Amino acid sequence: MPNKWLRRLPWSILIVANLILALGWVGIARCDELAGGGPYLRLQMVWSALALAAMLAATLPSYRLLCRFSYGIFAIALALLVLVYLFPAVNGARRWIRVGPFGLQPSEFAKIAYVMALARYLMYRDNYRRLSGLWLPLALTFLPVGLILREPDLGTSLVFLPVFFVMLFAAGARRWHLSIMVLAGVLCLPVVWAGMSLDQQSRVTALFEQPGPGEPITPRNYQLHQAKQVMALGGWWGSLIAGQAVEDSAAYRLPEARSDFIFCILAERLGLVGIALLFVLYGLLIWRGLAVAVATREPFGRLTAVGLTFLIAVQVLINTGMNVGLLPITGISLPLVSYGGSGLLSEGILLGLLMNIGLRPGFDVTAEPFRYVEE
Repeated sequence: MPNKWLRRLPWSILIVANLILALGWVGIARCDELAGGGPYLRLQMVWSALALAAMLAATLPSYRLLCRFSYGIFAIALALLVLVYLFPAVNGARRWIRVGPFGLQPSEFAKIAYVMALARYLMYRDNYRRLSGLWLPLALTFLPVGLILREPDLGTSLVFLPVFFVMLFAAGARRWHLSIMVLAGVLCLPVVWAGMSLDQQSRVTALFEQPGPGEPITPRNYQLHQAKQVMALGGWWGSLIAGQAVEDSAAYRLPEARSDFIFCILAERLGLVGIALLFVLYGLLIWRGLAVAVATREPFGRLTAVGLTFLIAVQVLINTGMNVGLLPITGISLPLVSYGGSGLLSEGILLGLLMNIGLRPGFDVTAEPFRYVEE
C-alpha cells in the first residue's frame, strides 16, 4: 500500500508547491532584513513544515469519505465564522479565534468547506440547469460571504463568487442563466457601494487617484504608491543579484509587507525574472489542478478539484492585481507565499485534497456493482 501510494502520488503538485514555498521564504527573509531582524522567517518555516504534513495527511483517506460529511464540515465552518464575534477585535476586525498564544482564522478554512459543500450539492442534480434552481447554491454562497464581510474581510469574501460561477459552469449550468445572474449582480452594485464603509470605498476610489511623477502622495494612495515603488526598485534581477537600488530606507517602507504585499517584496528581491518564475510556478500548479479535474470521472471529485484549483487562481489574480494597482487593495494573501499560519495550513489541506483526488480518479470497483442513486 505505501509503495502504491508513492507511485500514484501527484508529485508535480507537491514539488511545485514546495518551490513556491521557498520563494515565499525569500520574500519573508527580505522583510526581516529590511526591518532590522525578526523571527518571521523561522516561524514561516515551522508553519510550512506543518502545512506539508497536513498536505500529505489529506491524501491518505479517500476523498469520497469526505463527501458524506461535506455538509457537516460546512456547518462547522459557518459556526466558526460566527464564533469569531465572541473574541476581541484586532485592528478593528474580528477574524480570529484566539486561545492563548494560538490563533485560528476560520475564513481560510471556510473556503475549502464551501467548495466541498457546493460540489456535493451539484454532483448529481440537474435543477441548477433551471434559473429557479440556482437560488439555493447562491444562498449557500452568500452565507459565508455575509459572515466574512461583517468581520470585515473584503478580500476573502471576493474569492467566493468567481469560484461559484466556475463550479456552476463546470457542472453544466446554462450560460445564459449565469449571464442573467452576472447582470443582476452588476445592477446591484450601487446598493453594494452604499453599504460599504468609507474605508472600503476609499480603496476603490484610490485606483483612479494614483499619483503621477512629482505629484503629492495622499494618505489614501500612500500604500499603493509605496507598493509600486518597492516593486520598481527590483529592476530585472532584483537586489539579491544587483544589490540595493537606493540607500534611503524609507523607500523600502511598505505596510503589510509580509502578508498582503509580499509580491512587491519578491519583485524587489528577485526582480522581473523572479516574478516571471513565480507566475510560471503558479501556472503549473493551476494546470495540474485542472488536469486532475479532467482526469477524474467521479462527479464530486471533479467539481471539488475545479473549485479548489480556482480558489488558488482567484487569490493569485486578486493579490497580484492589487499589488500593481489594477484592483482595489484588499486583505488577501498570496497562496503559499504570504506569511501566516492559518493561510498556510488551509493551503496545505487544499493541495492535499487535490492530490487525494488525483490519486483516485475513477469510481471504486467493489463486489457490488456501482449503482446510481438519485437523491
